[in-house]
Amino acid sequence: MTESLELAGQPARPQLIRAMNEQLLLNQIRQLGSCSRADLARLSGLSKPTVSLALANVERSGLVRAAGQRTGVPGRSAVLYEIRPEAGYVLGLDIGHEFLRGAIADLAGVIRAKAEVPCSVASVSKRVGQLVDLADEICAAAGVRRADVTQTVLGSPGVYDRERGAIALTGGLVGWDKPAVLAGLRAAFGDELVVENDTDAAALAEREHGHGKDVPSFAFVSIGTGIGMGLVIGGQLHRGTHGVAGEIAFLPITDGPAVAAGTEVRKRGTLEAAGSAAAIVRAARQAGLRVASARAVFAAAASGDERAIGIVAAEARLVAKAVCAVITVVDPALIVLGGGIGRAPGFAEAVSRELRRLAPAFPEIRVSALGTGAVVDGCLASGSELAWRQLTAQVGPTPGEVLSIGAAAEVLVASPDGAAR
Repeated sequence: MTESLELAGQPARPQLIRAMNEQLLLNQIRQLGSCSRADLARLSGLSKPTVSLALANVERSGLVRAAGQRTGVPGRSAVLYEIRPEAGYVLGLDIGHEFLRGAIADLAGVIRAKAEVPCSVASVSKRVGQLVDLADEICAAAGVRRADVTQTVLGSPGVYDRERGAIALTGGLVGWDKPAVLAGLRAAFGDELVVENDTDAAALAEREHGHGKDVPSFAFVSIGTGIGMGLVIGGQLHRGTHGVAGEIAFLPITDGPAVAAGTEVRKRGTLEAAGSAAAIVRAARQAGLRVASARAVFAAAASGDERAIGIVAAEARLVAKAVCAVITVVDPALIVLGGGIGRAPGFAEAVSRELRRLAPAFPEIRVSALGTGAVVDGCLASGSELAWRQLTAQVGPTPGEVLSIGAAAEVLVASPDGAAR
């Protein structure tokens, strides 16, 4: 990056150049973790006096702090700089059918506190209230007020419907698609609240911390109380034009372990109605098994019960057909199975056997190791980027100014990622 850029044939204003230099150094310090003035001058191509001036400005902004001195090298010890963790906080929340989970992390990505509680209420308004109480508990444990959180991201079933100002396609989370729900959430967490599809959030966690970390394109398929998919292509989460990319619950595949009623199919989607945890329990009871959960059905199959074995086999065939459809359209390098059913012992192997008979190509299939906190982890990952944009926008150029400069500065300001605002 040069120190003299031109705007549409005219010299760039010194103020804009300074702002862009500061933005550049902030991003480099964030990537490096801790670094000296000499490190920043070498990597940025800026002169040492320019780096010193920019560092002084960003220190005053509260985003950067001195982090000690480099030792063990010849010559004068250099002051090291790092992002100040307390400059911003991200709150990640997961609204599930059975549990509410959450965590708060600082700007350095360190989780300061986390908690989970069973969903003890059925009404929508009380569920929102319980979510707010959980957030307050987490913030109090971290010594942070909820009002001081820079960015809150909520992982929720469904997708954001901009026309209605509501969350749509919420499946079995009854009443969660009412506009009053999102209005109540924004009243509690502010207008900067972002609603992220829960399976998409889990896919982001898989990209940051799991099997997808070194794979440019993969699909995270979650099978549990619901069925969904998060699709990462070229390292980026793919949402689609209407935000419904990955809503495989609506694939018209019906031959699962149980037959669902038409009303359930319309509400939850054909695939989910045929293959969710509730469908497995329904099929088991129809077969004469006295079980209360899909986990119990899998346990019975592991113990040799022929009825349970047949139900699990039917579920594996159903999931394999859905994954085959994904492979023929996207051809990812990796399929990661998550959710209570997706992570059940032996289920990935059963899906793999069925898939080898169906698919024209066979990607690697792995079981997610992230556990029940994956949605929260993904919300924190997404929220960290959004919080960083908010905070650095105070010291950086406006998007319009960057666009007027041209491609050289495009890396400094990213476009919105499409999550609900």
